Amino acid sequence: MSLAERRPTLARRAALIAALLVTALVYWPGLSGGYIFDDYPNIIENPALQVQHADWATLKAAALSSPSSEFHRPLSSLTFVANYMTTGLAPFGWKLTNLVIHLLNGVLVYLLARALLRAAARGREEPRAGLVAALIAAGWLLLPINLTAVLYVVQRMESLANLFVLLGLLGYVRGRLRMQRDGRGFAGAAASLLVWTAIGLTAKETAVMTPFYAALIEWALFSARSGRDRRRDRRVLWLFGLVLVLPGIAGLAWLVPDLAFNPVAWQTRNFTLGERLLSEPRIWFDYLRWIVLPTPHALSFYHDEVTVSTGLLAPWTTLAAILGLALLVALIGFLRARAPLVALGLALFLGAQLLTGTIIPLELVYEQRNYFASFGVLLALVPLLFPTRAGAPLPLARGVLLAGLLLIWTGETAQTAYAWSSPLRLAVELAERAPTSPRAQYELGRTYIVLSKYDPKSPFTALAYAPLERAMNLPDSSILPEQALIFMNSRMHRPLKAMWWLRMIAHLKSVPPGVQDESSLAALTKCAIEGACPLPPSPMVEAFVAALSHPHPSARVMQIYADYALNVLHDRGLAERLLTDAVKLQPGNVGIRRTLREVRAMPATVAPAIPGTAKAASAAGGASDASPTATASAPRHAP
Repeated sequence: MSLAERRPTLARRAALIAALLVTALVYWPGLSGGYIFDDYPNIIENPALQVQHADWATLKAAALSSPSSEFHRPLSSLTFVANYMTTGLAPFGWKLTNLVIHLLNGVLVYLLARALLRAAARGREEPRAGLVAALIAAGWLLLPINLTAVLYVVQRMESLANLFVLLGLLGYVRGRLRMQRDGRGFAGAAASLLVWTAIGLTAKETAVMTPFYAALIEWALFSARSGRDRRRDRRVLWLFGLVLVLPGIAGLAWLVPDLAFNPVAWQTRNFTLGERLLSEPRIWFDYLRWIVLPTPHALSFYHDEVTVSTGLLAPWTTLAAILGLALLVALIGFLRARAPLVALGLALFLGAQLLTGTIIPLELVYEQRNYFASFGVLLALVPLLFPTRAGAPLPLARGVLLAGLLLIWTGETAQTAYAWSSPLRLAVELAERAPTSPRAQYELGRTYIVLSKYDPKSPFTALAYAPLERAMNLPDSSILPEQALIFMNSRMHRPLKAMWWLRMIAHLKSVPPGVQDESSLAALTKCAIEGACPLPPSPMVEAFVAALSHPHPSARVMQIYADYALNVLHDRGLAERLLTDAVKLQPGNVGIRRTLREVRAMPATVAPAIPGTAKAASAAGGASDASPTATASAPRHAP
């Protein structure tokens, strides 16, 4: 091979290696940081993961211990076990593992992008295709919106699942390229979808989207045709009927009736199904903007201040976003024959939102949901700025724009990774980025509480009040700030302001309790049972009564109140009645039924724990991408 022939190979390899090294360098400071948010219920307060000896029973218990989903994501949990057995709970090794997975995903993004570029060129290798693929991988590795999939430990579930998504798509595209070349390769393409999707599902449910992404690739680049004569291949149609259409129908039949017609499914959210569907188009356009032109205030981790759309013109951007989404879908169809990679990239971006941004009652906004979606955006954007063939107009302007974007992405990721290097620095940074987010302000106050170690003389004690009071006065705040103030002052044996109790009770009376409200009650109950918080019973009972005063009371609040009644009020009859009502609301909950039997049969001096209460009370402040039936997370008060 001559030097001229070797230059493209050397250039793409150098670009990819440089991208991997720069990514590792940029992320390195963030590896020294701590745990945050849903790391706590999934890792820190999950004793099943903290395995001392690896045997079948302990590994099985660990694999099925995640509270994030009813499917438990066993492969992700087992990787957490491996981290614990290697380095204990010190977060550096856990975050380093995430970084390694991210770098591996970057290599797979490069390979997949290169295969897609070849497919778009009808099997030919364009002169600069390898370098374009390396630039796509470099941009994706350094995108600020992907940072939480690396430094937020529990989001290994997302990055690990996408490792198998990328493997599945890579195998499928390579198989389809071979089918077009010589008619062979179908078995490999089909096996890649089936095997890697199945493995990915054990990491996180988002891997279920792999066949759908493959269908979009098929639509944009292959059109279900094989062989040199490009004849329609019925095997491809049958494959997607089996791996996409039938499972999709079954999944919708399972999900839709409960989510659409069961009001209990949405009672822990501050929005309905209709309001979620109205809100998400606005958020998808926000995601698109955050991927391409991110700003620190946009990527603030906490997004609970986002306005919920209650009508087409409330806010007015709702209708604009829906119309914009319709135009974007039409544009994708128009570009399919003219610019297939642009059409495919935009379709992959939108397709990636369908699972987490439609009918499942997750929180409205989370950055890590774009871990795969951002690949679609770069697949559409980078080849426009750096075409696979030389000779495109305005090459200097295109190159400068791409280089500028890469510098912006690298700089902002580096800045944010540095903020993640210290729990206090991160809390301050996120509170500054999101001054109207109740959760960001609460988290800053909570961090000060943790650093104070409940010492009234600590300088951090005085600092905790301002952000908690700020959070308490923000619109749509939960009772987390009031609960934290009550908790902190009670632990320090300081006076409890009547206003905190009154505001908390008024909030619980005015709106049905959400996940954070339930978790706050669980935290106070746990502290009272353990004797660390000498809380007055009267306002606690009033708070429970207020929380249960709504038309569709929460079974979880009943569980928490039963625990309080049994272990603090010593009222066995009240606890039994509450558990009986909770069983009526959740007849399939084996834990509640078992505890009810124990309460009825126990001696008067014995008080069994109520399932889920103590565990939830020490967990993180609100589940992010948890299943709607998963155990809800709760406020944290200790590292």
